Amino acid sequence: MRSIWKGSIAFGLVNVPVKVYTATEDHDIRFHQVHAKDGGRIKYDRVCSVCGQSVQYTEIDKAYESPDGDKVVLSDEDFAKLPVAEKHEIPVLQFVPSEQIDPILFEKSYYLEPDSSTPKAYVLLARTLEKIERTALVYFTLRQKTRLAALRVRDGILVLQTLLWPDEVRSVDFESLDGVADPRPQEIKMAETLVSAMSDDFDQEQFTDEYQIELKRLLDEAIASGTGKVPEQPELAPSGMDAEVVDLVAALQRSLEASGRRTADGDGAGAEPKKAAKKAAAKSAGGKSGAAKSTASKSSASKSTASKSAAKKSPAKKAAKKAPARKGA
Repeated sequence: MRSIWKGSIAFGLVNVPVKVYTATEDHDIRFHQVHAKDGGRIKYDRVCSVCGQSVQYTEIDKAYESPDGDKVVLSDEDFAKLPVAEKHEIPVLQFVPSEQIDPILFEKSYYLEPDSSTPKAYVLLARTLEKIERTALVYFTLRQKTRLAALRVRDGILVLQTLLWPDEVRSVDFESLDGVADPRPQEIKMAETLVSAMSDDFDQEQFTDEYQIELKRLLDEAIASGTGKVPEQPELAPSGMDAEVVDLVAALQRSLEASGRRTADGDGAGAEPKKAAKKAAAKSAGGKSGAAKSTASKSSASKSTASKSAAKKSPAKKAAKKAPARKGA
């Protein structure tokens, strides 16, 4: 890793020299655009809409256009006049309970490495944060942009996570949730049982990016084919899908049964929740089942009556009774 920033954390009168590294990376496979007809690379040219000439990046300034159509052009010198926090200092503003920071505010993460021959102050700050179980709020200026950030500890290493400003998080109010009835007690109970059956400790190694794995496989096949294209594969018949389950209790019941199949038959855990789930599902479907049986019984009686009536009125049978027996037969 290469450091992208050097400075120090201002912790009261204590200075903690650090180097900053980007903590995360994107593993997505990169593509470039080509002409579908001949495979030529697509290039972009910065062309001025007024003079029609190509413009070098060094000759480009930034412009702002107001909602009323007024345009303002700012140069690098104009941006340099704006107030920003000290470019090479990360001042600690306050320490707050970690659970009070909504995860939606987290933006980008950075590792901090001690930049001193005697990193005692770095270790002191890290141990203090671990012991008090609080997060330090700091200011962090990177590329002429000052951000609010959270400073915490991960595996003994200080981690800086930039935070969104309050007005950068959209407020939301979905009308589709207005007037929705509260879930029934048996639905909540079954949902809690399902959550309990599916609960486990978080292990990130259990999860993989299947999309990127399959995309890499497609690319490997295209390279192996020697044509630069993925070999055509026979289309698989679509797998049968269950009909949409309208009854929420029935859907929860099916989820519980699927979760229960993953446990050993001899294990008593989860036996009681299954009984409760089946009982609730049976209670919900009881009225429908009785009505269905009554309808089926009436339908069977109607078919029997219709069959007897048809037999009495059959012209073939009447002709057989009236026809005399032939001699010598």
